[in-house]
Amino acid sequence: MSPVATIEVTAEERDLRLDRWFRRHYPSLTHGRLEKLLRTGQVRVDGKRARAGLRLAPGQQIRVPPEAGTVAAGSADAGPFISSADRDFVKSLIVHRDDDVIVVNKPSGLAVQGGTRTSRHLDAMLDALRFGKKERPHLVHRLDRDTSGVLVLARSASVAARLGRMFQGRDVRKTYWALVVGRPEPPCGRVDLPLEKRAGRRGERMTVEGRTGRRAATLYRVLESAGPTAAWIALRPLTGRTHQLRVHCAAIGHPIVGDGKYGGAGAYLPSPQIARRLHLHARELVLPHPSGRGALQVRADLPPHMLQSWRFFGFDPNLVGDPFEELDIGDRDAP
Repeated sequence: MSPVATIEVTAEERDLRLDRWFRRHYPSLTHGRLEKLLRTGQVRVDGKRARAGLRLAPGQQIRVPPEAGTVAAGSADAGPFISSADRDFVKSLIVHRDDDVIVVNKPSGLAVQGGTRTSRHLDAMLDALRFGKKERPHLVHRLDRDTSGVLVLARSASVAARLGRMFQGRDVRKTYWALVVGRPEPPCGRVDLPLEKRAGRRGERMTVEGRTGRRAATLYRVLESAGPTAAWIALRPLTGRTHQLRVHCAAIGHPIVGDGKYGGAGAYLPSPQIARRLHLHARELVLPHPSGRGALQVRADLPPHMLQSWRFFGFDPNLVGDPFEELDIGDRDAP
């Protein structure tokens, strides 16, 4: 068994929660076991007992008992094994990179993190994006497996903490593009429908629930339409509920094309030119740069299956600008 270790918190780990520090350095240590080590005083910070949610500061000394296990391979400079094909692949996704953040255009079909029967995912490839940094990039928000588009990565724990607070608040402006069945009327508006997660025969799904659901608000605007058949719409989530955009579109009678989970058979168009895949894309993010210098504005091109649909309908995939600017439909989430 390894001896007791004392590890100093680095400057890049500023504001990182203690439990997340252990998850990064000692991934084999379960949360329950960590809680027991904290409760019994075997894990200490600067010689004092600590809670899992303690925010760390550079220079603090963390006592790590032998029971924590072995240090993660990912905490070493070399990182875990990643195939050359996956290294090239994940680097090809980069749309922006600076000292603090990396932004990638996540493909549709690639999971952000692993899970049951999911061995290939973005998180497993992040060591290929160190570019000389001691830390691997950190995920600060998520996209569904089948949703493509802008995904922001922090290049240090301190930046991840700052970005995390931004994404939890109202500092981040998100714009999604979607192809929906039919043409919403009115052509712009706001959907306020509370959502709740429920278990069913085919697994968990979000449902509209007015009594016990959590409040969810989404802005939408039709950018172009193909008659009554389909419409290209912009979406702006004002809250961050699971599957919020998909459920709200289906709830107003215009499911996102390819979203059989929430739109059923009616979510598919008969044309063979329209892929039977989800047509939802995180087009743009605008947020304060974590360095404090100005704003970070990034956008991502459409994935191939959506680009094919745009060309089929004659839509312009290069459209830029804020589709909700100067629209008086309520761009803030009310308390």
